[in-house]
Amino acid sequence: MTVTDCLLPRIAAGDPAAVQVCIARYGGLVWGLARRFLGNAADAEDAVQDVFIELWKNAARFDPQRASEPTYVTMIARRRLIDRKRRSARVPAAQPLAEEPPAAERTERVEVEDEAARATAALNELRDEERRVIQMAVYSGLTHEEIAAATGLPVGTVKTHIRRGLIRVRERLGHTPTGTGAEGGAQ
Repeated sequence: MTVTDCLLPRIAAGDPAAVQVCIARYGGLVWGLARRFLGNAADAEDAVQDVFIELWKNAARFDPQRASEPTYVTMIARRRLIDRKRRSARVPAAQPLAEEPPAAERTERVEVEDEAARATAALNELRDEERRVIQMAVYSGLTHEEIAAATGLPVGTVKTHIRRGLIRVRERLGHTPTGTGAEGGAQ
């Protein structure tokens, strides 16, 4: 094969006809490798698609001075197939789910739901500004700075509201802060 017969530079240049010719020329090679590596027709089909997508993405990296086009295609295919095989080896086998969770899990779930309900009730007893900033931090995942920007409060005030609010929630839940002073354990 001469350099002028190479398809990958044409693919890199955006020639849609070269894509079809590439699939026709190398489809059997990639399919054969995938079947040997994976042993499963469904997995091989997915892998062949992945390999060709990878070829399109890396077509510009092909250098005919370093390797022939079939060698480059084989190298890309082999790398993708090895990656796929390694990923599938890390995935644990599927286990059927039990109809009903074990009694211990049901009890634990009830305890967690009860604790969540108590925490929500304690949160609802806070002053509006404390509750609002805690909800923004916990439910929305906002930083202190983002909360300050959204509320117009200074960052220090946001931090104080969160700290004092969390202390009150802990006290209502029966957890005492550790450390010294009335607000010692809340960070």
